[in-house]
Amino acid sequence: MPRTRGRAPAGGRAEALSQEIVVGAAVALLDEFGERGFTFRLLAERLKTGSGALYWHVANKDELVALAADRVLGDALTAAPGPAAGAGAELRALAIAVFDALDRHQWAASHVTAPPTLANALRLLDRIGTLVTRTGLPADRRFAVATAIFYYVTGVSAQIIVPGPAGGAVPSRDAFLDQTAEHWERLDPAEHPFLTRVTGDLRDHDDRDQFIIGLDLLLTGLDVARDPRPPA
Repeated sequence: MPRTRGRAPAGGRAEALSQEIVVGAAVALLDEFGERGFTFRLLAERLKTGSGALYWHVANKDELVALAADRVLGDALTAAPGPAAGAGAELRALAIAVFDALDRHQWAASHVTAPPTLANALRLLDRIGTLVTRTGLPADRRFAVATAIFYYVTGVSAQIIVPGPAGGAVPSRDAFLDQTAEHWERLDPAEHPFLTRVTGDLRDHDDRDQFIIGLDLLLTGLDVARDPRPPA
């Protein structure tokens, strides 16, 4: 986010820092302490500076966490596999790389906004759109399909990647799934025939497998959207 710079705060060392350094240190601390435990005091101690110097580079904690989440996306884009056998395969590899990055930095998933505004989120949507274009999809469908894939990757990741517990304030993933499964088990099977039968799957499912299953269904739909004619 753009900043309007004023005079450096007294006692700060803004000249010894950069936004890149501040954001990188924030990512490390967020990984270590989670969003609830992350503070500017911890960040200032890690960077051996005063908190006033940090405000020279970011406006507040919300902006900093958003920039840190965008850094995670940027790293995912850099690490994503290169050209594959077809745009669809590249889309799949890119989406999984982003999910894996967000899963490694679980605090970040809920801060990747849609529609995107920060630099790397914009790069992600543009890369998805470029790959969708390469599939040969008609021009009047490209925006809807590209944004649908972007929203799936970022939105589903935010839903199923739950940050780990911070100071005992949040139950662990397994505890949360157990509680939810127990609730489903108490439902009336006549009203909820599906949910009462899949409580074991809820407890034991793998989030990454769940993400990939949905992604593959979406990309299969891309093939249909490109050529909607029924098979001969």
